Amino acid sequence: MRYFVYLAYKGTNYHGWQIQPNANTVQAEINKALQTILPEKTTAVGSGRTDTGVHATGQVFHCDLPASYRAERLAHKLNGVLPDDIVVDKVVPVVADAHARYSALSRRYAYRLRFSKSPFSANEYYYLPQKPDFAIMNRACARIMGTHEFTSFSRVKTSVNNFICEVTEARWQDDGDQAVFYITANRFLRGMVRALTGTLLAVGFGKLSLDGFAAIIEAKDRRRAGQSVPPQGLYLCEVRYPEELFIN
Repeated sequence: MRYFVYLAYKGTNYHGWQIQPNANTVQAEINKALQTILPEKTTAVGSGRTDTGVHATGQVFHCDLPASYRAERLAHKLNGVLPDDIVVDKVVPVVADAHARYSALSRRYAYRLRFSKSPFSANEYYYLPQKPDFAIMNRACARIMGTHEFTSFSRVKTSVNNFICEVTEARWQDDGDQAVFYITANRFLRGMVRALTGTLLAVGFGKLSLDGFAAIIEAKDRRRAGQSVPPQGLYLCEVRYPEELFIN
């Protein structure tokens, strides 16, 4: 029987989601936990990778459990053996061919800023000593809504041959001492959100005009975009799937 498992993690101590040789990753911890509590070997297939230091509040993976296993116990048992910075929220039965990555309709990310230093949030926000102009940054966000080629915001060394993404949400929310950039799309390129955030901040600090921002999108050249922001402010918030995948 196949299940979607929803989880959150603080990525500070991990070299991203995906298993790597000679590095501790979230997926490796999940697989180790699954092998500890299950009678048969199974592995976690994630909705997508997150990079070193990036967090998640809504990551999803799928795994197959023996028909005799009581799946309602899985979240409790996993949380009993996983490190404290990885927490399983819920386990949901899905149809046999549901895939955590390929069945996804969209993903939502948030990038979090702070404008006052705190010793308790150094690894959870990106600190900026002054605030940018969020009004003009939201005007720039309007330029990325819809379907565009985002080559200018993708890592150069990648096996991807399609750089087109459909963005359905892109907005900054100013909460005074903090701010969040929300972006939702049908797919994301490696490094895309951090590169977009850095380029939008260049707009907000007056280093780049709105027309200049639009020109970067059209240029399809990573060298034209701004510097990527650090990973600690980035969160994978939500992965959405078709309703028909879920078994009631």
